[in-house]
This record gives sequence, structure tokens and C-alpha cells, in this order.
Amino acid sequence: MRESAGRPAYSYAGRLVDGLRAYRMITAMWIRSTMAYRASFVMTTFGNFAATALDFVAILLMFSRVDALGGYELPEIALLYGLASVSFGLADLAIGSMERLGRRVRDGTLDALLVRPAPVLAQVAADRFGLRRLGRVVQGSLILGYALATADIDWTPVKLVLMPVMIVSGALIFCAVFVVGAAFQFVAQDASEVQNAFTYGGTTLLQYPPTVFGRELVRGVTFVLPLAFVNWVPATYVLGRPYPLDLPGWVAFTSPLVAAVCCALAGLAWRAGLRTYRSTGS
Repeated sequence: MRESAGRPAYSYAGRLVDGLRAYRMITAMWIRSTMAYRASFVMTTFGNFAATALDFVAILLMFSRVDALGGYELPEIALLYGLASVSFGLADLAIGSMERLGRRVRDGTLDALLVRPAPVLAQVAADRFGLRRLGRVVQGSLILGYALATADIDWTPVKLVLMPVMIVSGALIFCAVFVVGAAFQFVAQDASEVQNAFTYGGTTLLQYPPTVFGRELVRGVTFVLPLAFVNWVPATYVLGRPYPLDLPGWVAFTSPLVAAVCCALAGLAWRAGLRTYRSTGS
């Protein structure tokens, strides 16, 4: 009885270790492949950096005409922008390849991953690992650094600790959205644009203050798809501003809990989607 009771826990821990090992080996392979053409890597990374920088250029153009947007000044919006960009950039770097799953389902190449002695999720997440996506992380980090240097924030030890917690929690929330979107592609097979609406579209939404959006939308990204916990909810505490939905102050510290719940639900969605997969037979 004792042995059988411990077997599930060992099984889960063993699958996690195997998945991380497989992910590390596959990403290392793709990194070596990428660095074999260093000039190409530098140019594509810079291109990714420049393309994402255009989003902030648009914000700068708006502030050439106004002094505040939704009651937020430029350094405050730069803080929201930087947090959203870095969190999404880390998630996109880690498992952005999940959006290609629909193509694998359609052409039947997912079958090759199923017969390999490694978790399918780790293989799909690490497939064609794009180190060039570091450009978005670097660009977001520069904007975040500007915001921290110029924003009028009354710093406390709690707020200092909350900053890295926000970034890690936000990255995990975006990772969960990537996984759920991939699980949906098992059924839809051609839903990468739907997934992008919640990943790339979600990060664009979070780059602006919640006060410029309607209350129904803010409720939706707080209680239904909790993207607000990436930056809106905790950042309003750091900036000393009230949240539009009049949530209590302690909610600003729940981002890690929200991230854990999102990842657990994403894992269940992935397992359910994988069970529905039927090979193309080709």
C-alpha cells in the first residue's frame, strides 16, 4: 500500500524532471544551430528589437500631443509597458513555439513526437527555439529601466520585492495562455490567430493603463482571463493608484497564486487536448 501510494507522486515528479531535461537538451541543440550563423542571429535579434520598439514609439507620439493618458503620465505607462513586454518576452522565448502546434496536427508530424521517449509538451515548447526573441526582452527591459528611473514611486521594501515577483508571475501567466491556446489547436487545428489574439493581443492591451478601457473589459481580464495580474493589479499598488474595480489592496500580492492556478489549469487543458488527438494516418 505504501509503495502504491507513493507511485503517483514519484510519477509526476519523474515526468517533470524528464520534461525539463528534454526541454534543456532540445533548446541547447537549437541554440547551437542558431549561433552557427552569428551574423544572421544578430540581424534577426535586432529586427525583433526594432519591431517591438515601434509599439513604444506609438506611445511617445501620443504623448507629444497629451500630458497624460487615462490619468497616467509617460513614466507610469512606461512601467506598465516594460512589465508587460518583459513578462511576455520571457514566455515567448521559453514556449513561443507552441503556436506551431496546429500545423503539426494538420500535417501529422506530431506523430513523430508521440513516439519519442520525452514528454510531448516539452518537445513542442522547445521546437525551433528562437533565441532571436531576446530582442523583445531587451527592449522591454530598457523601457522598464527608464520607467524605474523616472517614475515618481514611493519605494518600500515590499514594492522592491514585488517587482521581480511581477515579472516571473506574469511570464508564467503568459506561458499558461500559450499552453491553453495550443491545447485548443488539437480541436480547432487552425487556431493560431485565435491564440495570438490572447498572447500578442494581451500584451498590447496591458501596455496601456486600465483606466482607458471599459469596466466590462477590465472585469474580463481580471476574473475570466486574468491577464490583469501580469501588471495592472500589482503595478497600481507600486504606483500608489487605486484599481478601477475597487479591489482590496492585498490583491496586488496574489499574482503568484493566480499564476500557479493558471499553470495547473493549463496542464489539465493540455492533457485533455492531447487525449483528443487522432493521427492523420499519413
